[in-house]
Amino acid sequence: MSELWRGLLYLAIAGTFTSTIYLLLVLVGAFRFHLRARSASKLVSGLQSSLPPVTILKPVHGMELRLEENLESFFQQDYPVFEIIIGARDADNPALLVAEKVCKRYPQVKSRVVVSGPPVWPNAKVFSLAKMIPGASYDCFVISDSDVRVSRDFLRNVVAPLLDPTLGLVTCLYQGVPAGDFWSVLEALGMSVEMPSGVVVADMLEGIRFALGPAVAVRRDVLDKIGGIAATADYYSDDYVLGNKVWRAGYKVIFSHHVIEHVLTPRPLSRTLGDQLRWMKSTRYSRPVGHIGTGLTYAMPFGILGLIAATALGHPAFGVLLFCSAVLNRVIQSIAVGRGLIGDRRALYFSWLYPIRDLVGWCLWVCSFTGGDFFWRGEMYRFTKGGKIIPRDRSAENAVKNPPSG
Repeated sequence: MSELWRGLLYLAIAGTFTSTIYLLLVLVGAFRFHLRARSASKLVSGLQSSLPPVTILKPVHGMELRLEENLESFFQQDYPVFEIIIGARDADNPALLVAEKVCKRYPQVKSRVVVSGPPVWPNAKVFSLAKMIPGASYDCFVISDSDVRVSRDFLRNVVAPLLDPTLGLVTCLYQGVPAGDFWSVLEALGMSVEMPSGVVVADMLEGIRFALGPAVAVRRDVLDKIGGIAATADYYSDDYVLGNKVWRAGYKVIFSHHVIEHVLTPRPLSRTLGDQLRWMKSTRYSRPVGHIGTGLTYAMPFGILGLIAATALGHPAFGVLLFCSAVLNRVIQSIAVGRGLIGDRRALYFSWLYPIRDLVGWCLWVCSFTGGDFFWRGEMYRFTKGGKIIPRDRSAENAVKNPPSG
């Protein structure tokens, strides 16, 4: 038995080492990103006089507690010329009542609603976008989810870099805004700390080759070159695929220095964990090697294992040292990334909770290696190779063979 505990202790020590190395990479990456963001902010300020007109594409799906506030933040943009197209699957979608209310409140903003009808592509959101794009008046698109809230200078900051013809897509880091319950606080911490940590490390090691769904700015000519938005229709992580295809087409993909807000709504714990598990499974199928390596970046599982194994071997002080180092590791990450880089004050106040978020994240990572079925927007799907999805309750036509009519 002592040999087993000794082996587990060695594993804990190795995991503590790898998670510490990851923390160091995160700190260097965050500092590097911060310096580049300051330079980008100054550059964007010099381009304000030549900003192109923009079409904001805003798909909605069902009611959200702060939907009206989120939508209104896009109508309040301090930007020369822009329009907003709101898309929904059904005309009786309750979110459209809120959207139409906001549209009437801002008559000076050109806006309209597009009803896509039942999707025939695997990804219903992409199907809606394909119905919305033909009606766009302008050649610069900003695609943003309904649970996103932005400041008045959002468009000025994310659109200006697209004036560079070698740059094809701009995406954004975001901070999580909790709904108020304990589990949404943990989920928001993950958005403000875990997600940007992975982004800055990826940026430092290989550059940005993907996008994040809450906000994406892209030109029409770039979309046309990759085959249109239909090129992402078979995937769950359509945002990641969009950014990757733009990069593969020879364009630069960057993260804006501008940080937006991802607003959570109250929901049952099962729904919260289910959504996070779905995202994890998507990563497993889209980037299998990288997903396996993610297991080495968590700190708390190894700290707990080290505490138990060292205590069983008669070295409780060493076990406590391993555990405390894991806790300190995650607290530092929360403060440095969440507060220092993203500007989320909650990441400072609740930094003592981030070790719990780290442990929950590891549990979800373990569970992500279970089956490929998942529930999303009222339907059952199945993941397949490369992150593609198959709806189980409806027939899905191939996106490339069956483009929608405008």
